Amino acid sequence: MGARAGREQAIWTRTPLGPSQSLDLLTARFDRHVYAPHSHEEYTIGVCVGGSEVIDYRGGRLHVGPGSIVVLEPGEVHTGGPGTSDGYAYRALYAARPLLTEGTEALPHFPEPVLDDPELATALRAAHTELSSHTLDALEAESRVPWLLTALARRHGSARPVRDTVPGAGDIARAVRDRLADELLAPPALAELATAFGLSRYQLLRVFRDTVGMPPYAWLAQHRVTRARALLDKGLRPAEVAGLVGFADQAHLTRWFRRVLGVTPAAYRNSVQDMGR
Repeated sequence: MGARAGREQAIWTRTPLGPSQSLDLLTARFDRHVYAPHSHEEYTIGVCVGGSEVIDYRGGRLHVGPGSIVVLEPGEVHTGGPGTSDGYAYRALYAARPLLTEGTEALPHFPEPVLDDPELATALRAAHTELSSHTLDALEAESRVPWLLTALARRHGSARPVRDTVPGAGDIARAVRDRLADELLAPPALAELATAFGLSRYQLLRVFRDTVGMPPYAWLAQHRVTRARALLDKGLRPAEVAGLVGFADQAHLTRWFRRVLGVTPAAYRNSVQDMGR
């Protein structure tokens, strides 16, 4: 039997984060590929999802296994290659420097490039999957990244965190909630909402979460579900309702409707119609 053919696969995607920023993502699985020495302008944040990788970095050699987070700082020359004959697989986010300062007073330095943080690794991997497959709506995508990267910077970086207490937090949360309700079909970007109050996106997310109990995108989705429910009560079909309440398509409506009410829009509509007969 011949030797197994090498699995050299890499998929590069880009997702927008608001109107003026984007995030590059890489999904890779290599048996033999070895990177030439290089550096990036962004922070490279990777999660190993299989196999073993060795990385030459800062004059030493890093050994990375499944579940580990790797943070390579901008401008730092590094390589990467298989640690064993089984190869290596990872998910990487290439985050511009401002994304790491949403909740800190300065750019964070990461003295330990390989991190053992299973909770954060799981969250980063899940966000990577959803962002690279473009299954999130714009407001949710823009929210997930600064929240997770601030957690990374605060837990493992050296920079001091900004204060989480914001004067007038309740008024800010109510104003954001009212604006999202008023602009249901075309909500403003998170950056626009935050700038109106002199806050970073992370700070606005923190204010809203602490006051309302959920991030703005989740509140907006639940508000849309409430509006959708009223339209389904009138006999409209889910495919019609999705666009009327601001969801990108019926799949997005179904995902959130089921999260909030436990049933699909179609099942809800059918049950309501059956009761009315």
